[in-house]
Amino acid sequence: MTIRITAAARERMHEFLAKQPGAAGVRFGAHPSGCSGYTYSVDLADKIGANDRVFEVSGVHLVVDAESLPLLDGTEIDFRREGINAAFVFDNPNVTGACGCGESFTVG
Repeated sequence: MTIRITAAARERMHEFLAKQPGAAGVRFGAHPSGCSGYTYSVDLADKIGANDRVFEVSGVHLVVDAESLPLLDGTEIDFRREGINAAFVFDNPNVTGACGCGESFTVG
């Protein structure tokens, strides 16, 4: 299982974790949603469940549920600011299609 985090994403995740010192890490997942099939989620992990796997990536404890693992293998997480907008951006080699608005993706 490989997930990469850019320096900008790592910095943003550390900012979130500093505001919530009791967090177990950053939860990264893919969940059924949208018109193409799946959507990404990035949030703080309050706890680690029995179905979770924890990876240390660039100094960040990344918590991924077992169902999301095959959908996210090889993904690079970046954080970009464009004008007043800022968001995590994902480069996922498993994606075979995406919806027109960019909110959801399909895997083959």
